[in-house]
Amino acid sequence: MIVQRRKLSFWERLYLPAIIGGFKVTLRHFFRKKVTMQYPEEKWTVPPGYRGAPYLVKNPEGRTKCVSCQLCEFVCPPKAIRITPPGPPGAPEVGNVEKAPKEFEIDMLRCIFCGYCQEVCPEEAIFLMKDYSLTGETRKELIYNKEKLLALGGIHHDKIRKWEKKAAEAIEQGMRP
Repeated sequence: MIVQRRKLSFWERLYLPAIIGGFKVTLRHFFRKKVTMQYPEEKWTVPPGYRGAPYLVKNPEGRTKCVSCQLCEFVCPPKAIRITPPGPPGAPEVGNVEKAPKEFEIDMLRCIFCGYCQEVCPEEAIFLMKDYSLTGETRKELIYNKEKLLALGGIHHDKIRKWEKKAAEAIEQGMRP
């Protein structure tokens, strides 16, 4: 089958309108305000609700809040979290903390920053920080162990645990905990 094409007009054969249109776009962008950011000195302001890198936190007494329940490991879609339980046995003065993880690793190369680990954690031991610049020279540097995660996460200053908060809210509303 032969397709009959129409003949191009004189202006279409010159390609001049297309070239002029391209110059218009170029000049329009040339005179706009520059939006280049000088990265190390200037940082992005992250919007509310931003899900950054997950880190472990300590309680105000300086103890690891993670009880090695492994819920975060089970819920992680890319399997970026690896926990080796149990760690050292819990002490009676610690309270409800029964055990701590022997090893806790998050592979930041596999992490998709979904936030499931923070949502599922019963002890509020994992928080998503407003960190968006994860860099390393090797792949091994981006596998964060427990010590590095605790150092980056810092101390969470909430003395009341999540379950105690829910019980207190239920009491305030006149319901049983």
